[in-house]
Amino acid sequence: MAKTQNKRGLGRGLDAIFGDLNPTQQSKPMTEMAEVAISDIEPNPLQPRTDFDEESLEELAQSIAQLGVIQPITLKRRDDGKYTIISGERRWRASQRAGLETLPAYIREVDDENLHAMALVENIQRQDLNAIEIALGMQRLVDECGLTQEAMAEKVGKKRSTVSNYMRLLSLPSEVQLALKEGIISMGHAKAIAGLSEDNQLKALKKCIKKSLSVRQMELFARKLNETPVLSTTNDDEEYPEVYSHLVDELERIFSENISIKRTKNGSCKITIECANDHEIDRIIKRLSSVK
Repeated sequence: MAKTQNKRGLGRGLDAIFGDLNPTQQSKPMTEMAEVAISDIEPNPLQPRTDFDEESLEELAQSIAQLGVIQPITLKRRDDGKYTIISGERRWRASQRAGLETLPAYIREVDDENLHAMALVENIQRQDLNAIEIALGMQRLVDECGLTQEAMAEKVGKKRSTVSNYMRLLSLPSEVQLALKEGIISMGHAKAIAGLSEDNQLKALKKCIKKSLSVRQMELFARKLNETPVLSTTNDDEEYPEVYSHLVDELERIFSENISIKRTKNGSCKITIECANDHEIDRIIKRLSSVK
């Protein structure tokens, strides 16, 4: 049960994006402030954020127990009298742990399309989502609301190219997506990997993690793979003996630089060690000396 306190604006950020509602919605209050029973509040089943850190959630619960909820959550009123969370699920979860019975909330009258979009935008603005969660949220808006990428960009206040880059992440192998979601690689690394062929994407991920490549180094490595695939031959049907792969692994273990091998049809080969500057050459010389 909600006790209305007063009507007030939600803020320029979300209102600027979602202010154009249909006539039916405009006839209702855009936003009202109320104290809502926690038992009447349910999470958004399509909430883009999927991970809630237990330690930080417990810290927030302790803070709420002492100081209360400083920033109201945002809800959508449903026809059955219950409320769906638009933004603030973390505060709602922590408030339950703190033993609160009610929460201060902004109540918005929005359709399902704007409900999903507002939840996505709010989390993006607060930087609460990882890149994969953002991409999945955008994909849901495309699938369930029929939005084009242009319409999506307008909804979430991003450039179309930014939306496109996020959507491309979902075509990456699951191993790359997991590394991005867990913060092992960054969005910049993932963008470089996304430009590679499927065969080279996992190879690039392994290289990136093993060598702790910067985004710039990852971009250069990806460019090298596209130009001259490692362990490629002039005959697409010919495969290198397994010993060549072992040789590359051992050389990279010693030198930490990009190593490539080109093998001719008669069995001769050329080994290339890439060096970005004189400092790397000095480092190779020192490592060669230590191998003696």
